[in-house]
Amino acid sequence: MRQERRGLACAIPGWYERDVTETEVKILRPVRLLCATGPIPLVQAACVAAILAGSAAWGATLTVFAAASLTEAFRTIGRDFEAAHPGTKVEFNFAGSSTLARQIIEGAPADVFASADIDWMDYAQQKKLINDATRVNLLGNRLVLIAPKNSTLGDVAIGPGFDLAALASDGRIVTGDVRAVPVGRYAKSALEKLGAWTKAAPKMAMTENVRAALALVARGEAPLGIVYETDAKIEPGVKIVDTFPADSHPPIVYPFAATVRAKPQAEPYLAFLRSAAAKAIFERYGFTMLAKPTS
Repeated sequence: MRQERRGLACAIPGWYERDVTETEVKILRPVRLLCATGPIPLVQAACVAAILAGSAAWGATLTVFAAASLTEAFRTIGRDFEAAHPGTKVEFNFAGSSTLARQIIEGAPADVFASADIDWMDYAQQKKLINDATRVNLLGNRLVLIAPKNSTLGDVAIGPGFDLAALASDGRIVTGDVRAVPVGRYAKSALEKLGAWTKAAPKMAMTENVRAALALVARGEAPLGIVYETDAKIEPGVKIVDTFPADSHPPIVYPFAATVRAKPQAEPYLAFLRSAAAKAIFERYGFTMLAKPTS
């Protein structure tokens, strides 16, 4: 009796698995790629050809490290990108830009880095972890002062001599960590320029990212916060009481780039972020465009 030769052909985890005899390949479980049944050499050849043709596009996961303030816009754009690129999944890691940069430097598997300021992108680039050719300064934002929605505080006039500490009364003023988190650094620069930092500093409470500061104000745990305009607009629990003058702090710029370890899908994703469709989404969430979108 001829002995059957059994095993697995074209076994790629998560894609497909086969029960193999000398004469046929039988599917053991649902798969994403179907190979024809036939003699082993022919079936294997067909599988190899299919793998070479489709492996670059199928089963790819693109990991995007993005500033917390980009959360809603990036999730919306991520779904649109997945729909336009079947088989590619976009996964996000949202946090403060300082945290993300450090994670990338420590070896975290990021394909794309989207920072909320130039400095942290520069830092990652100096460490030779960024693909210089892919870097683009794409978005802008505004710095605003917020209060809980039910606060009795009305509109204020932010300008030279502005006394933020007096507005906070006995409460805290929350923003990102002024030593590292972009929104906190913008806030400190603005308050220094306006002459308000010395009095305000003892009342400052610093958070790990802009969304943490936003949440404290929305819950009424802090009477005032300094966040980005885009964050304030998506949180119904807060109100904007004024916008900081643009010349009171460095321009708020969001640079995006692929990492040096990025998968091939990173560049199409970055191109998608520069598209007219993505522009409409960014503007819906309140961002301003610094780079001209493509059609």
